[in-house]
Amino acid sequence: MKPSPRQPRRTGAPAKKPTRAAVAPAVSAFHENFMRLALREAARAAEAGEVPAGCVIVARPADPLAPPAAAHILARAHNQTELLKDPTAHAEMIAITQAAAAVRDWRLTDAILYVTKEPCPMCAGAIVLARIPLVVFGVPDPKRGGAVSVFNILAHPNLNHRPAIVSGVLEAECREILQVFFRERRGGNVIGQ
Repeated sequence: MKPSPRQPRRTGAPAKKPTRAAVAPAVSAFHENFMRLALREAARAAEAGEVPAGCVIVARPADPLAPPAAAHILARAHNQTELLKDPTAHAEMIAITQAAAAVRDWRLTDAILYVTKEPCPMCAGAIVLARIPLVVFGVPDPKRGGAVSVFNILAHPNLNHRPAIVSGVLEAECREILQVFFRERRGGNVIGQ
């Protein structure tokens, strides 16, 4: 049977979907882009004398291979506990509040949260309550980590929501900003050492 002029003739093998190996660099570059924005927020915190943690929340694009420009930034924040005299004014808490206002819903089910330092137990609890499906962080917090290092809240089997976690994105840069801050403030008491 001869193909009609409107139907393209198939030649060779059908087009293949990208393999996991091909997807990984694209996803990694996507995460690194937004972690760099979170690092900018962390630098703003450090300049203000706050613990340098920064957070960015983006709307998760439908296409996992979408370029960073395709993602809409819902929120960006940095620690402000000293400025606001508020122990809950962590970067994640402020960003979650901003993102919820942006989407006009407390459920952030189509969002990705980027934070330079592993969330504390309070922030991890807020992430669970907001139903954020993916959390990407830079450096673990072996003393107070609420995501996986100490308390494992984000993967706790008794909770109704357990986000996926990607850790170690731009870890060296995220660790460095914390180490410099604490070295200057506390004479060498540095996270991760």
